[in-house]
Amino acid sequence: MSIHLDQTVPFGRSRREYELMFSLNATDRGQRILDCAAGPSSFNAEWTAAGGDVRSIDPLYQFSGTEIQRQFLLTLDQVIEQVRTTPQQWTWSHHRDPDDLRRNRITVMDTFVADYRAGSGTARYICGALPNLPFEHDRFDLALSSHFLFLYSDHFDEMFHLEAIRAMLRVAREVRIFPLLALHAERSQHLEPVCNQLCREGHHLSIERVGYELQRGGNEMLRLRRKEAGSTT
Repeated sequence: MSIHLDQTVPFGRSRREYELMFSLNATDRGQRILDCAAGPSSFNAEWTAAGGDVRSIDPLYQFSGTEIQRQFLLTLDQVIEQVRTTPQQWTWSHHRDPDDLRRNRITVMDTFVADYRAGSGTARYICGALPNLPFEHDRFDLALSSHFLFLYSDHFDEMFHLEAIRAMLRVAREVRIFPLLALHAERSQHLEPVCNQLCREGHHLSIERVGYELQRGGNEMLRLRRKEAGSTT
């Protein structure tokens, strides 16, 4: 579970981005949500402030807010410059341009750090990593994974993806994963075999178009519902 902070790029997304990426709506506000590999997202802060129930888990939380923010600032301009030099890979339907993306990421980080410092003793931020989730069966209604599974397909193999998704389905009845592209902006090579195996195990899944796109073509979410005990399909 230990990671090297200087080898991470701690970028987070806002509540509005989560709502679009995962098709979250008013009916989801009453659900118990687990955000897996949440990083420095401001979703927990903003959703909690609106009365929601969220737990975020990430190995990044072994570090202080000051340390996470410092690493973010060290990597921010390098990432934005990579975006500028690869215009064919991005679409500006939510963010206006690279400068707007930069401003958004700074706002998200500031919101996250303030809440992370204030919420460190509330168990809303848990240091941990997939597939080893320290929660009991059915602890949550919904588990989310943003910009981790499938995105880093060159770093994590097919078996890791299966084990991670099974772990989320153990602790939550429904799982949503976004995006389904790998870092090279093509659909992950693990997506089809992972989906096929989970279907064979009896889980229900669908790939759905969502209202968010930053990586060009990255506007799809995988939704999974766990096979219930006694079910034969």
